[in-house]
Amino acid sequence: MLKKIIFILIAVFFAVYAKSQSPVDTSAREYKPVRLGIVGGGAGLFYAGIMTGLTTVWYEDNNYVGFHLTNDNDGWMQIDKFGHAYTTYLMGRMGKSAMDWTGVSRKKAIWWGGSYGFLFMTTIEVIDGHYSEWGFSMGDMLANAAGSMLFIGQELAFDKQILTYKFSYHHTEYAQYKPGSLGTTDLERVIADYNGQTFWLSLNLKDVMPRNKYLPSWLSVAGGYGANGMLGATTNPKYGVGGEIPHFDRYRSYYLSLDIDFDKIKTRSKFLKSTFFFLNMLKFPLPTVEFTSQGNTIFHPFYF
Repeated sequence: MLKKIIFILIAVFFAVYAKSQSPVDTSAREYKPVRLGIVGGGAGLFYAGIMTGLTTVWYEDNNYVGFHLTNDNDGWMQIDKFGHAYTTYLMGRMGKSAMDWTGVSRKKAIWWGGSYGFLFMTTIEVIDGHYSEWGFSMGDMLANAAGSMLFIGQELAFDKQILTYKFSYHHTEYAQYKPGSLGTTDLERVIADYNGQTFWLSLNLKDVMPRNKYLPSWLSVAGGYGANGMLGATTNPKYGVGGEIPHFDRYRSYYLSLDIDFDKIKTRSKFLKSTFFFLNMLKFPLPTVEFTSQGNTIFHPFYF
């Protein structure tokens, strides 16, 4: 729980930091060593502080057993793996934006900045590998790599993000039965209640149909994945807070929706640039069609 909250805070930190700087004209780079020192030093200090906090607080009450592997690929219907990829993708975006500000070459900005999330999450995974409660998960590592490479690959191939990885959340009824696992407060539930999380790949239509003069530059179509009915990683317990838990079917959901690519909305305002950069991490609520693994098709006027 604490680790996931820290990951989100890191992402927001980089978003605010990177976009609070003066707008960068990447076509006319000017390398500024002082800025590179600021970015590198700030990221290093922040990284060291988080690692120190985790090892002295989060892991202190857990069982150290030495390095070992674990296979948790069937847990939470893979929603947690989508979350790992989302974290490294976001941190790659923040890191690359920060590196652009320093004026280093385009490829260095992509590789150095884009890899930050993967390096950070690898450290966490190695530490997890020494405790009985977790273990080193190859599934997590593959998800971490997938998120970073989704960002890096598009930057190398297209110099932009045609597919943007996004997130949305809606409140569910499940956390009340297992608050220890799914969260007790609204903030905790955003991070821990996998039932309310949806992960999206949002495709900018103008990027794939550039000659269509009727398409607005900000319009995207998005496909999402979520899961429902989960009170435990692989099975639902029979008892929880208040006694016996009602039966909930566990099922997957797939979504199709329109979306807004806020990065394509032009503005000269630094404040709006920062706001749009942050908003583009999230799927904008618009009419959505849901297809469930139970065979149901559901229309949502607005889906979060």
